[in-house]
Amino acid sequence: MSTTQSDRLRVLLEPLVAAKGLDLEEIEMSRAGKRRMLRIIVDSDEGVELDACAELSREVSDKLDETDVMGEDEYVLEVSSPGADRPLTEHRHYVRATGRLVKFQLAEGGELIARILEADDEGLDLEVPGVKGRKATARRIAFTDIAKARVEIEFNRKDKKEEEA
Repeated sequence: MSTTQSDRLRVLLEPLVAAKGLDLEEIEMSRAGKRRMLRIIVDSDEGVELDACAELSREVSDKLDETDVMGEDEYVLEVSSPGADRPLTEHRHYVRATGRLVKFQLAEGGELIARILEADDEGLDLEVPGVKGRKATARRIAFTDIAKARVEIEFNRKDKKEEEA
């Protein structure tokens, strides 16, 4: 997708997404056979429910039909939330991942797997799990020291609501 088309779509769709209390995370265009696929990824601090995606999809479709931003060719529209394993790239992603286990690729080289305890403007307070029965340790990491970060899927992780009960 051309930068111009991407920019035009973002300008057109951001107000619709924001009106629903959501963040427009990503717009991606790809080919699926003869058709084009337009994928809109949205998120919020509380997550995104299926009904909200369906409602937003109808509104986005109507808005796109009113304009020429997609041209005359057919396309398939998909509005969804990001996957659980999406990269953490924005400050808000780290805030939303508080309490989650994250795999960090460090700018200086190497990697670190730790749980995010708190995020502020400069970096993260982490809990590094202990190895072989040792206690977990605290660590502070600046955002500038992170090359890449991705949430690790935990199948036996307790939900915050379960922990509070």
